[in-house]
Amino acid sequence: MGVDYYNILKVNRNASEDDLRKSYKRLAMIWHPDKNPTTKRSEAEAKFKQISEAYDVLSDPQKRQIYDLYGEEGLKSGQCPPPPPSTSRHYFQRQHPNPSFRFKPRDAEDIYEELFGSESGGGGGNERGNYSRGPFRSNTNNSSSSSSSGSSYYGNGGDMKKANAIENLLLCSLEELYTGAKKKMKICSNIFDGSGHGKQMCVMQILGSRCVVCLDGIDVSWGYADFSKVRTLEEILTIEIKPGWKKGTKITFPEKGNQEPGIIPADVVFVVDEKPHATYVRDGNDLVIKQEITLLEALTGKTLDLTTLDGRNIMLSLTDIVKPGFEVVVPNEGMPISKEPGKKGNLRVKIDVRYPSRLTSEQKFELRRVLGGVS
Repeated sequence: MGVDYYNILKVNRNASEDDLRKSYKRLAMIWHPDKNPTTKRSEAEAKFKQISEAYDVLSDPQKRQIYDLYGEEGLKSGQCPPPPPSTSRHYFQRQHPNPSFRFKPRDAEDIYEELFGSESGGGGGNERGNYSRGPFRSNTNNSSSSSSSGSSYYGNGGDMKKANAIENLLLCSLEELYTGAKKKMKICSNIFDGSGHGKQMCVMQILGSRCVVCLDGIDVSWGYADFSKVRTLEEILTIEIKPGWKKGTKITFPEKGNQEPGIIPADVVFVVDEKPHATYVRDGNDLVIKQEITLLEALTGKTLDLTTLDGRNIMLSLTDIVKPGFEVVVPNEGMPISKEPGKKGNLRVKIDVRYPSRLTSEQKFELRRVLGGVS
């Protein structure tokens, strides 16, 4: 069918005019270019065009009829596409409802102004003129069916409810949280057509690791004119772990869950969890390491050789007499502070003194002789 306008507007195939209008308003408020930062403007413009074209087609009875029968190709070419190679019993020959029909998409800004009027400027404080004069205001016959990664907006969402978020743990080593890293997660989610059939989504980490969510569903066969089709989308999500992220940090991919009729797809959320480390323990932005020295070293001095999480060596000299519970603080050698680039917490070295299990009479005599006058 090409572009799935029903999926773009997040409605089922039986959606009423009111359903279409409410869904368009909700999505338009998310993806209007003036409501997005400069870094996302190109993405927002493209997505807003998709939403506008989808509404233009589905809200027009003639365009919708042709689209439902022959898909995007039949709508835009004005010709009925040929049947599939293996025609099933579901297929039957149709004539184009209006042979003289030619697809002419409406301007996205005109649709927006028609539905919102003066009730909302698109730009969250920006002048409407800034948007209207921008590169977005142009007609196009091309659109993409890629999934949205925008956030949800409930101002005009109508009766549509959003599914509960799907949370998965994202295990990270202390080294990954120190230096930063990238993890790739594969998600599989169904695209609904309103038939009530589908496959549930699954989430798995690429290159090892078990599937964290995987529920079997139902496959249904379909014919050329039978729209009980289920399409399963596979997508690789890249998570950029920032230096200094903590346990409990959440990374949200909006509306990447399964589609269900009349329900906004769930957000897929990954929650950072820390793997235990063999040497270091994290305490907020600080790193804590325990080192054991002998009683002799506590009295006479010791140089500690420490390896940091990014592989550097730190030489730490103990020149003073070390008492049990002694702690050495090395500034700016702890975990990166994610909200303050360039800054780190402290490295705290906790010293434990190992006492001898026993002393001979001669050793005790020498200690009394050497330390007897020391206060």
